[in-house]
Amino acid sequence: MVETNKVAKKPVAKKTTKRKKSKNQKKLVVVESPAKAKTIEKYLGSTYKVVASLGHIRDLPKSTLGVDVDNDYDPKYINIRGKGDLIKGLRKEAKAAKIVYLASDPDREGEAISWHLQHILGLDPEQPNRVVFNEITKDTVKNAFKTPRKINQDLVDAQQARRILDRLVGYSISPILWKTVKRGLSAGRVQSVALGLIIAREREIQAFEPEEYWSLDSEFKKSRQKFKATFYGFDSKKQALPDNDSVQSVLKSIDKSADFDVIKVNAKERKRNPQPPFTTATMQQTANTQLNFRTRKTMMAAQQLYEGINLGRGIGQVGLITYMRTDSTRISSVARHAAAVYIHDTWGEAYSQHKLVQGKLPEGAQDAHEAIRPSDVTITPNSIKDKLTPDQFKLYSLIWSRFVASQMTPEILDTMAVTIEQNGVIFRANGSKTKFQGFTKAYPAAKEKDNALPDLAEGDQVKLANISPEQHFTLPPARYSEAALIKALEENGVGRPSTYAPTLDTIQRRNYVRIDARKFVPTELGEIVQTIVENSFPDVTNMKFTARVEHELDEIETGDKQWVPVIDSFFKPFSKELEIAEATLEKVIMHDELAGMDCEICGAPMLVKMGRYGKFYACSRFPDCRNTQTIVKEIGLICPKCGKGQIIERKTKRQRTFYGCSRYPDCDFVSWEKPTDKTLPDGTTPKDDATSDKEQDSN
Repeated sequence: MVETNKVAKKPVAKKTTKRKKSKNQKKLVVVESPAKAKTIEKYLGSTYKVVASLGHIRDLPKSTLGVDVDNDYDPKYINIRGKGDLIKGLRKEAKAAKIVYLASDPDREGEAISWHLQHILGLDPEQPNRVVFNEITKDTVKNAFKTPRKINQDLVDAQQARRILDRLVGYSISPILWKTVKRGLSAGRVQSVALGLIIAREREIQAFEPEEYWSLDSEFKKSRQKFKATFYGFDSKKQALPDNDSVQSVLKSIDKSADFDVIKVNAKERKRNPQPPFTTATMQQTANTQLNFRTRKTMMAAQQLYEGINLGRGIGQVGLITYMRTDSTRISSVARHAAAVYIHDTWGEAYSQHKLVQGKLPEGAQDAHEAIRPSDVTITPNSIKDKLTPDQFKLYSLIWSRFVASQMTPEILDTMAVTIEQNGVIFRANGSKTKFQGFTKAYPAAKEKDNALPDLAEGDQVKLANISPEQHFTLPPARYSEAALIKALEENGVGRPSTYAPTLDTIQRRNYVRIDARKFVPTELGEIVQTIVENSFPDVTNMKFTARVEHELDEIETGDKQWVPVIDSFFKPFSKELEIAEATLEKVIMHDELAGMDCEICGAPMLVKMGRYGKFYACSRFPDCRNTQTIVKEIGLICPKCGKGQIIERKTKRQRTFYGCSRYPDCDFVSWEKPTDKTLPDGTTPKDDATSDKEQDSN
């Protein structure tokens, strides 16, 4: 059954029947996940029953567009397939309950889930049954239930405007890609911009021409203390070293056996301020660079920490961090005060940014949009390490340290810049030493490494201990890592906290990019798709246009714009581009690469084909001949376990590289680390695919 609801209108509640009052009637609370339900039910007590909707229960149909473009883009919602029994159970619970509260997450997505639940359960839209909280702690949850509100229709409209816009783009362009390239492809506003950034960077790399330059690093000594310095120039003027001739000119100008004069010493104190607590994007970036976490892994661990971890010892289920989808760095007054108390008690007053607040705290204790922080700063990572998985512990440690550090005083460094001269040739040395640890006491990963110089003063003389000319070539810009790509999207206003992880996942699953040394590399398929979309639908790949759309969605959320005109201003010109593309685009022929060998069955040439899990060999006479072979990459070593097979490079379903014996399954040697002729690791069975399947299911 298809149900229609105008987004800008409130849902028409189904006619409700009067409930008989009973002493045993409970208040029903509906949340998204069982873990969150378990944590909240413990806080609310026996008069409440908390159940989970398992995410969305209604959505646009998968088989059709589901949007009436001729009737103000009216969405045609259906109950999600497979959730019939769940919906039936929720309706039964709602009918028997004294009152129903909707407590999905405090963002657009959560508001839309509650809006759909309100419709499905036949709740009165005028009743204040929406409850929001930014952290799952006892006091916060209980206080939130004291002030329920109505569904915020502006939030709902903003979420559904995004959903409808993305549906119009995806379901309109995808059939064209299927027709011109191959089935199973897709395009979208954010994913096309992300793919465009990756391809543009690759083109920069290919067009890059390296330039030669030289460095002249030296080592000086005063008494027995040595320190490093770098060539700067002549007579206080900076000079580049483009070639060996310029280096030799410098070397001829100095006397290696003579003293060098210290002509200038600039000693001063420098302060390093802590960074603000995490937003979603900065958490994903830092987890990628410091923990080597992929974006999906980061968000899965953060979701678990938010919804609650069983800490045992009579404490039970506790939500350890605030809501993990946010672009705010604000901190509530309660959290700021708690951090100040902890810092004072642990390290002393000198380490805290804030003085302790005496008496009643200021208003605004619960900020609707806060940064990601620990819900209770006194729950330190090490105190609960045995209750967390390794991934949860690493991420919680990162979040806890970053938050506590953000509330601490700056690190203070004693710095020294020294200028050394002989015969007009200038060398410079820079050093620093920590004077006061400040915030790095809580966040050691942010500490700068000490590089202290000896005590030097103007007029001192030093000896040259060593000088090392070295040739270099300029390097092309680096390919995007997950962290760098998220940063680029965020800086350009493309996407929002909830979109980064699924966007990066999509371009990999579609085989538009591959991962090489943790960096994105576009595939031939990705370049073909991007070229078609860029040429036919320039707005879809235009970064400024996509950022403007994101801004307009924000304006819908605040009630400053209506959603229909926003969709209309995009779709009218887009539909004309669609008509032209459908009429003019021709089939793209992707030429297969010859494998350099013949089919062992029919003798025809074998080709290199791209499949779901990477490249493989296939007969060129397919479908008449269906012979296929795995591409085997030997590394030139004999298996240490059986002594007979070759060690070969293999891939898991998630494209993670591992090494195994070519005689598998007769020999089960496998290793994550690449064996060498000097070191052969013991066999360990990779668990990547099993873990990945769990990650996929949980998301």
